[in-house]
Amino acid sequence: MEKLKNGTYKIKSGTVYLCFSSDFFIEEADAWRDECWKMIKERSDLKFLFLTKRIDRFRYCIPEDWNDGYENVIICCTIENQKNADYKLSIFKDLPIKHKCITAQPLLEKVNIEKYLKDIELVVVGGESDNNARTLDYDWVLDIRNQCVKANVNFEFRQCGTHFIKDSKLYNLQAKDLCKQAKLANINYNI
Repeated sequence: MEKLKNGTYKIKSGTVYLCFSSDFFIEEADAWRDECWKMIKERSDLKFLFLTKRIDRFRYCIPEDWNDGYENVIICCTIENQKNADYKLSIFKDLPIKHKCITAQPLLEKVNIEKYLKDIELVVVGGESDNNARTLDYDWVLDIRNQCVKANVNFEFRQCGTHFIKDSKLYNLQAKDLCKQAKLANINYNI
């Protein structure tokens, strides 16, 4: 909330990515989350985006004045497989959030999310980047893309996996090439 001498905020308007190496809804954040919500409300000129594996904690973690959500908050629910998607997205679809997205990174198997795409603004898909990473199959990526196109939802293929199957061939990619290769696929869908 720091301001410059001229009275403007030190952090300029734009997007702030929260807790990308943690989780905003993690239990350990309960002690300081209310203070963070106050800052988020005060800085309505910023968009605050966070991913969560803990969407089932949503109702315990929102401020009293949340109502149908803050206009400047984007919540991304993370999924990895079908079991995980069905559990988390069945909760996520009914929550009062103005801006919702789904992140399937790492995507570990073919996943059908079609019935959960109503009110979703973006789906992001990607693989893991590590020598011990689990394999990402390009057919799974294309399947989710097709679901998004059918539902008219934005889709982004963020990165290949270190171990990546395309056309039944396994590729072992360098971490530095994962995003570049995904971009070269040229399959993002923007409405």
